[in-house]
Amino acid sequence: MIPIQNIYYMLSYSFSVLNEQGYKSIATEKFDNIAELMAAILVKGIATQLKRGLQKEYIGRTEELSLLRGKIDVSESVKTQTMLKSQMVCSYDEFSVNGLMNRILKSTVYLLLKSDISAKRKKELKKLMVFFADVELIDLNIVNWNIQYNRTNQTYQMMISICYLVVKGLLQTNSYGNTKLMDFIDEQRMCYLYEKFILQYYKKEFPQLSVNASRISWQLDNGEDTLLPIMQSDISLQKDNTVLIIDAKYYSHTTQVKYDKHSLHSNNLYQIFTYVKNKDYELRQQKHEVSGMLLYAKTDEDIQPNNVYQMSGNQISVKTLDLNLPFSDISRQLNDIVKMHFNL
Repeated sequence: MIPIQNIYYMLSYSFSVLNEQGYKSIATEKFDNIAELMAAILVKGIATQLKRGLQKEYIGRTEELSLLRGKIDVSESVKTQTMLKSQMVCSYDEFSVNGLMNRILKSTVYLLLKSDISAKRKKELKKLMVFFADVELIDLNIVNWNIQYNRTNQTYQMMISICYLVVKGLLQTNSYGNTKLMDFIDEQRMCYLYEKFILQYYKKEFPQLSVNASRISWQLDNGEDTLLPIMQSDISLQKDNTVLIIDAKYYSHTTQVKYDKHSLHSNNLYQIFTYVKNKDYELRQQKHEVSGMLLYAKTDEDIQPNNVYQMSGNQISVKTLDLNLPFSDISRQLNDIVKMHFNL
């Protein structure tokens, strides 16, 4: 189990806003579970947003009105015979706080209120919800999380990402259709956070490197690329023509076992090898060095991969990152990877 304090540090790199003054106190708090940590972050975030004002957007509404507003829906008015009540069915846009992001925030807070968090934290959340009286709840199971952010709503980005982790980690549905609560973030969501953390860590700590999650082009002989999948790296580090492509993997088991024999996950190895060889060929006209790395989150299993392979002229390494250590040691592990490949 990763120490909850380390979860906070991972979130802080993933969402730089958590390094701002208003969130500093969270870094020193002790949390019993991840739900408590997420609740603390949302308390700070929502309180800050309330000072700025809740985001408003135009919401389409259709209702029967005695005073005309917007566009009259004649066919619906005739169908429902609203004229008998001296009313008409009108469609109009209302500038309201009852938009998607505020509905997600309110519904996530209500979810947290049913989870295992302290009475103090629940009281803080309930006080904030007074300002959400005009915001309706939403079914969190059907939310489309692919929200577009711009200058007017970018202050919500971190909070909505936290809501995403809360919902996917706390909200599950059993075979009877009832809601049950869990006190951890599942493997899939932790993989998302793990990748984002490593990417943002290198962006902040090594500005001398070009750091991104770049696409790698297929190096084709005839240009035919129909149905070829997109090659999207998790993390790509580059200095001049030295490139390290990292695939960050968060699994409950770092190796696969067959007939009591451990081996690397074959798909992971095939994938990183393909990335490296295509990038290597792309740079073939100049002096270069392209390497690849599978970086697994360390588990408590006896066998942990720590291997370096030379494959067709390129180095492919398989390492583990121990997230159970103090964060200074996690930082050292990540720094050592850069030192090994870039001599920094």
